[in-house]
Amino acid sequence: MNASTKSESKLLSLVLRHAPEKAGLTLGDGGWVAIDDLLTGLAGMGKSMTRERLEHIVETNDKKRFTLSENGKMIRAAQGHSIKVTVDYAPETPPKTLFHGTAMRFLDAIMTEGLKPMSRQHVHLSADIETARKVGMRHGKPVILSVASGEMYGDGLAFYKADNGVWLTDSVASEFLSLTSKETT
Repeated sequence: MNASTKSESKLLSLVLRHAPEKAGLTLGDGGWVAIDDLLTGLAGMGKSMTRERLEHIVETNDKKRFTLSENGKMIRAAQGHSIKVTVDYAPETPPKTLFHGTAMRFLDAIMTEGLKPMSRQHVHLSADIETARKVGMRHGKPVILSVASGEMYGDGLAFYKADNGVWLTDSVASEFLSLTSKETT
């Protein structure tokens, strides 16, 4: 992803996940907003974007952060909202084990207190170790935790799968966590 595309993707994340009011927007149910309204709002911020450019960013985003509606008139962030958004994902049965990548400096607190959504609406979990490792590397020296998601689900806790494959849950108690790996360098 080139620098311009990355910058535009970050702008879309800001508006669709954290601060829609910066573009004069209010997100609807499920975080959806009309593409025409988004483009008008971005122009009002001095950040004009064409529909073609927007579609290119959605299609090429390596983390698949954005989803277009089936009719192509609406857009939303797949997950990662720090503002209150009604999630319209149906609960799903998760794999037996999911993974969470974080930084070593957070390990003691997580193993004591569990995983909390912090500034987000949900805890984000990965279906594979490599994705979790990449997430952890963004925060420092990575640590990969295994989450006993099948056991949690069996205890009645809900899981959702976002459009981009990220698994979401409200929190993960420490008894469902185990250390998978940590970087030693």
